[in-house]
Amino acid sequence: MLATSALFAEYEDVLSRPKHMRIHRLSAEQLEDALNELASLVYEVRLAYDWRPQLSDPGDEKVLNAAINGFADAIVTHNLRHFTPAPTQFGIAVVTPGIIMKERFG
Repeated sequence: MLATSALFAEYEDVLSRPKHMRIHRLSAEQLEDALNELASLVYEVRLAYDWRPQLSDPGDEKVLNAAINGFADAIVTHNLRHFTPAPTQFGIAVVTPGIIMKERFG
């Protein structure tokens, strides 16, 4: 998994919102532990170049920028519509979590 520090901070912010806390049912301490564990697995991408604007939703630009600058193979998302066709111009596939799980883990 690749992320810039800004993108990871956004993940943390979103997962800490009350709406999402009710869904994932982790306590604040459990969420912090999970995010720390995730951070230890994430390769931090430093932006060499800002490729914006490329997408119809400006909120998705951080993801695309991390993918391009981190030489990602794929962007994994349920939001396929917002990422088409820009990533493919950079040789980056856009796939759902289900597809990537089937491809990588059979």
